Amino acid sequence: MKIYVAGPMRGIPEFNFPAFNAAADRLRAEGHSVFNPAERDNERHGTDISKGNFEGCEEKAAKEHGFNLREALGADLAYICGEADAIAMLPGWEHSKGAQAERATAIALGLKVIEL
Repeated sequence: MKIYVAGPMRGIPEFNFPAFNAAADRLRAEGHSVFNPAERDNERHGTDISKGNFEGCEEKAAKEHGFNLREALGADLAYICGEADAIAMLPGWEHSKGAQAERATAIALGLKVIEL
């Protein structure tokens, strides 16, 4: 199954990347193909944009690495709309506008929603 990992990032130390990476590792070990937005952000910028960002500050990531939320969310939603079979929700997703939008998109498309 192709699974997108969703959860809170902004305002969480290191954008919550450790939780995203752990979830992706677990899902891959179960045999799934996984889109991890933390990995995608790092690949896009050629470095781990979370390191040293203890506040999970979007503005700091933009200034230091050229992070662009519109671009990132656009790529994330494109995967959900075009390829995903399911979305896996990390704890705390309810407090994330991005994760709420991703979940709503998945539900609108009839994708499976997995609570991690």
